[in-house]
Amino acid sequence: MNKALDNLLERRSVRSYKSEQISDAELKDVLKAGLSAPSAMNRQPTVLLVVQDKATIGLLSKLNARVMGKEDIDPFYGAPTVIAVLSDRTVPTHVEDGSLVLGNLMNAAHALGLGSCWINRAREVFEMPEARAILRENGIGDEYIGVGHCILGYPDGKINAAPAIRDGRVFKI
Repeated sequence: MNKALDNLLERRSVRSYKSEQISDAELKDVLKAGLSAPSAMNRQPTVLLVVQDKATIGLLSKLNARVMGKEDIDPFYGAPTVIAVLSDRTVPTHVEDGSLVLGNLMNAAHALGLGSCWINRAREVFEMPEARAILRENGIGDEYIGVGHCILGYPDGKINAAPAIRDGRVFKI
């Protein structure tokens, strides 16, 4: 089978990571793939906030857990890199365009042997004053809202394969 297709079919969400940081070259390749995602009318309304600072990851994790109504969990599963995908809310397709970026990030990570997982609640997290301050400190304007977080790292342990594709999901006319 085609290697690109194999990567798409084999990718799984990873929820356990080694503490070792991914390399700059790996990060660069993943980011390039994410930014190469299609967008409606090629508007490219997304920006990526790459977080590798442990304290900032800890704060974002705490805020994410707060949205869930929990205090004692790490929604980022110990991943050493968190990429927040944000999109310009004034663009009608901002959620769809940001979602395509997230898909490309995760597929590129898998192709490079990295683990990844889409973590929700970015919209709620980046509406909070503490997270909004992080955006402003990094020159990201108020028009940007969170679409999702892509966590990255080296998988720690065996990756559990998802069950086979469920039947009854394709209809043909």
